[in-house]
Amino acid sequence: MTRTDLKGMTLTELEEFLGRWGKERYRARQLFRWIYQRFVDDFAGMTDLSKEFRGLLAASCRISGTSPERVETSADGTEKYLFRLEDGEAVESVLIPDEGRRTLCISSQVGCALGCGFCGTGAMGFRRDMTSAEIVHQACFAAKRLAGRAERLSNVVFMGMGEPLLNVPEVSRTIGILLSQFAFGLSGKRVTVSTAGIVPEILPLARRYPVSFAVSINAARDDLRSLLMPVNRKYPLRDLVAEMRRIPLQSGRKVTAEYVLLAGVNDSPEDALALARLFRGARIKVNLIPFNPHEGSPYRAPEASSSDRFRDVLLSGGIQVITRERRGADIRAACGQLRGSVHKCGNRTGRSGGVAAGGGAE
Repeated sequence: MTRTDLKGMTLTELEEFLGRWGKERYRARQLFRWIYQRFVDDFAGMTDLSKEFRGLLAASCRISGTSPERVETSADGTEKYLFRLEDGEAVESVLIPDEGRRTLCISSQVGCALGCGFCGTGAMGFRRDMTSAEIVHQACFAAKRLAGRAERLSNVVFMGMGEPLLNVPEVSRTIGILLSQFAFGLSGKRVTVSTAGIVPEILPLARRYPVSFAVSINAARDDLRSLLMPVNRKYPLRDLVAEMRRIPLQSGRKVTAEYVLLAGVNDSPEDALALARLFRGARIKVNLIPFNPHEGSPYRAPEASSSDRFRDVLLSGGIQVITRERRGADIRAACGQLRGSVHKCGNRTGRSGGVAAGGGAE
């Protein structure tokens, strides 16, 4: 008999599942705390549940999870984890320590269908969506690892492998768990969804959850963005930026526009001026990301002087700008470098009409 995996269910789904056994709703909250706050995956250890109930759970249910197949640590303290999934596929996630924050960059798909030339994840192609259990397990492992150091997971960013808005049902379940006070208890501003710009999915998710959004832009002209990001042919800049302006924001918060700087391609003062015009009057801040090289890419990072000049033009245009510090590059954990490098042999799975954003660590 196949046992039901309780990991990855939302609290409401778990309440409904247990309700079919005649169990009270608070039992779901108890299980959430055991799974996501105490990191217990053996029902026998859940001591505030009756012996009878634990036996029923053990006979019919399971709590999936696995330790990483590989852990790499950067000179700057960044950690990269390679997780082997139950079907043999592999994904990577990255834990970034920074002052008082501990940020986990998680994957939501195995591979990526976007095919951006500047992104190593896109180069591996799309293989499949991840389940909510597989996605949230990355956070469980990191949180447990941090707890062993008397530290706490403070931020989660969907900036790893895959396009989160092409796997909305599973990503939504994961967000619900991350925000639940009975699980990770993160606030919406500490969970960021990064997207290449799947326009129809942005507002529904924004209205359901008060999470932060980061949108991969990378060009201020449709012709150039379509060259760099094929998704632009389906969702052009005009529609995408209009949707970014409509995202409901709490006081003081802004939508992040991610911009990967490619030497001689999109890093000129004219490009910066066009970007400033595109975002004028919007609650949007720009995150500049100097290109991180990966095998097979024809692009290179600009000189520091060129990046600084680009930043200064944006600042002069009244745009808030942050230049992302490169983290984990020595272990290929920086933005755009995640590949799940040890992956299952076999044919890649295509996705008709789909696009995805390869990501990396913030």
